[in-house]
Amino acid sequence: MEEVKPDSPRIQKLKESARKISIREGALATVQGGFGDSYITPFALALNSTNAQIALLSSFPGLLGPISQWFGSKLIETKSRKKVVLFAILFQSLMWIPIILLSFLYWKGVFAGTLPILLIVFFSAYVIFGNLATPAWFSWMGEIVKDKERGRYFSKRNRIAAIVAVVCSILAAFFLDFFRKNKMILLGFSIFFFLAMIFRLLSRELFKKQYEPKLKLQKGYYFSFHDFIKKAPKNNFGKFTIYRSLINFATFIAGPFFAVYMLKNLGFSYVTFMIVNLSSTIFSILALPAIGKFSDTYGNYETMKISSILIAVFPVLWLFSSSPIYLFFGPMMITGLAWTAFNLAAGNFVYDSVTPQKRAIAVTYHNILIGVGVFLGACLGGLLLTYIDIRFMEPLLFVFIISAVARGIISMVMLPMIKEIKEVQKFNTEKTLRNMVLNTINIPQQWHHSSFGLFFKKKTKESK
Repeated sequence: MEEVKPDSPRIQKLKESARKISIREGALATVQGGFGDSYITPFALALNSTNAQIALLSSFPGLLGPISQWFGSKLIETKSRKKVVLFAILFQSLMWIPIILLSFLYWKGVFAGTLPILLIVFFSAYVIFGNLATPAWFSWMGEIVKDKERGRYFSKRNRIAAIVAVVCSILAAFFLDFFRKNKMILLGFSIFFFLAMIFRLLSRELFKKQYEPKLKLQKGYYFSFHDFIKKAPKNNFGKFTIYRSLINFATFIAGPFFAVYMLKNLGFSYVTFMIVNLSSTIFSILALPAIGKFSDTYGNYETMKISSILIAVFPVLWLFSSSPIYLFFGPMMITGLAWTAFNLAAGNFVYDSVTPQKRAIAVTYHNILIGVGVFLGACLGGLLLTYIDIRFMEPLLFVFIISAVARGIISMVMLPMIKEIKEVQKFNTEKTLRNMVLNTINIPQQWHHSSFGLFFKKKTKESK
């Protein structure tokens, strides 16, 4: 039988179809996040979880999930990537069932004191199964998306998913407030988690239709975690991994507690809470096309460098006002733009840095170290809130400041050590920002250096 070439028209057509299916799959999978993942912390608060337990709800899944990726990377040695993904998503979806049962137990007053711990266990299992699919999915997508189109493609995929997330979040917030007013809040959570399970199973059906290129693992592709750690400080991808681990450590010192601060300290309703949270999604939808184009043109490193500044500033902005309007147009807008750009660039940086043969195992080790950072950061945040005794300000805000300072220091120290992989245009701040503004308001190209464009020109000695 004649072997079909990877770049043949037939294969290219199958890959194009797979890319389209993946966008639809991502939209359905996002419903799980909109109705499920987004409400795990509010659900934990409804079960009377403490700040320490909220921290564990982030830290344990954050560590165990990436560790499970190692098993996922080993599975693709003997199983097709599609089979691994289908298996993992099935069991991830089914983990919503025991989480839903916790609502029933709380309602009946059974094991009420231990329910927050059981939630940590079941949600950790949910995250573990989800992460089991990550190496296979990451490797799979790397072969169906062209190198030069990754920024634009994933920005489009993420944008559509974000729109779905906005719709889900709005619906969830209004219905949850209705259920809370009628003293049926746990029933509301149960309905949402059931919908999360159903839509994740529907997304699984789309994976069955998606073309999977055959992966041929050559001898010598494997390298141990010890080797990865040993060489990390000496190579570009290793330094990048260390940076992401440290920035996640700093982020999760405060990360699990923004929801706690809004729901408990500020007393927001679920509608207000979700509207504030929606800011990050809405502004990411608006910015994603520009971010994807910027990343493809000027590189992933430049994108990460700019977004890291906003990531460091974000926690400090919470100190100035507790107004929902301020939080919507201030901190949450900033974090939406920052993390959208950072995550898109970081994901593409991994694709650029690692060959297809080593991609699954490399991203596994990469995510394990990130998971360690998440675990330690969330634990530190929980310990600080449990044991610090300060009078001069709200302890949660103090933890936000610590997180901000740590983010800034880590980026200043680590980012200069990392180099861009692909050939890109040199970034000129003034020229790029001028063109972005002028194109946004549809000023014709020929006017860019005259009339309105004069406002963006650098002043000369004569013009002063």
